[in-house]
Amino acid sequence: MGSSPTNDTELPPFILTGIPGFEESQHWMFLLLGALYTISIVGNALILFIVKEEQSLHQPMYYFLSLLSINDIGVSLCTLPSVLATFCFHTQQIAFDTCMAQMFFIHFFSFSESGILLAMSFDRYVAICNPLRYSTILNDAQVAQMSLIIGIRSFCVVFPLPFLLKRLPFCKANILSHAYCLYPDLIHLPCGDISVNSIFGLCVIISTFVLDSVLILFSYILILHSVLAIASQEERLKTLNTCMSHICAVLIFYVPMLGVSMVHRFGRSAPPYVYTLMSLVYLFVPPMLNPVIYSIKTKEIRRRLIRLFSNN
Repeated sequence: MGSSPTNDTELPPFILTGIPGFEESQHWMFLLLGALYTISIVGNALILFIVKEEQSLHQPMYYFLSLLSINDIGVSLCTLPSVLATFCFHTQQIAFDTCMAQMFFIHFFSFSESGILLAMSFDRYVAICNPLRYSTILNDAQVAQMSLIIGIRSFCVVFPLPFLLKRLPFCKANILSHAYCLYPDLIHLPCGDISVNSIFGLCVIISTFVLDSVLILFSYILILHSVLAIASQEERLKTLNTCMSHICAVLIFYVPMLGVSMVHRFGRSAPPYVYTLMSLVYLFVPPMLNPVIYSIKTKEIRRRLIRLFSNN
């Protein structure tokens, strides 16, 4: 980390940071984050196990839920090494290529999660608005095809990011705001022209998160229109209840993500710990809460969990 720009053969390491102002409590923070990691990984692994073992859950809605659980485990595992190193072992330096790889996987899983939530909203739309054709429209082949498209889209939008950063000169103190590598954080470190990076990043956000959220909102407008046409209020509530888990999953993903984006773009005067806490919420809360929400709201999963832990 010198004062002159780096060249292609001299790629700078980055310095990871914990939570500013809480340096003396780093071990306690890791205990908290370790608990969140455990809940996330174990909870999502249980969802995968239950969907695999329970024959009644072998349908598109739960296949997408399994994909969401795999994705959430991926998010947890790709941040775990650097968080462990920073909070537990106080090893804060991370190599350039390692940082780029971590950034790639974090954003790959983030974009994938957005696509999975969109696919789940389509599932709810077909199930409620066109139930007679549900098994025809969303068969196993269609689910596999949609899952493949989600993965390919996420790979294509994230793949250029490390190369766009690698071409830039780094001549500042490369101190990150988090215990892991995020593109919005890294993009402010080069001392060269970052206009291409900014434009590309904006196009990626619009073509993924913004487009997905608009389509999810549109699907729920159609769902609501269909539900309001049901005469019985009891049937309306019963139908809407089948969407509650997905609505909660959408909110706990998009609200923190919007908060992180707003803080990075408009919160320059905010205390440093705000950046860290917002990103922790964004990366830790959805993987932890998704299995909890689906376990509470889905009768079949809840019933299987009770049997599993009661050894019946």
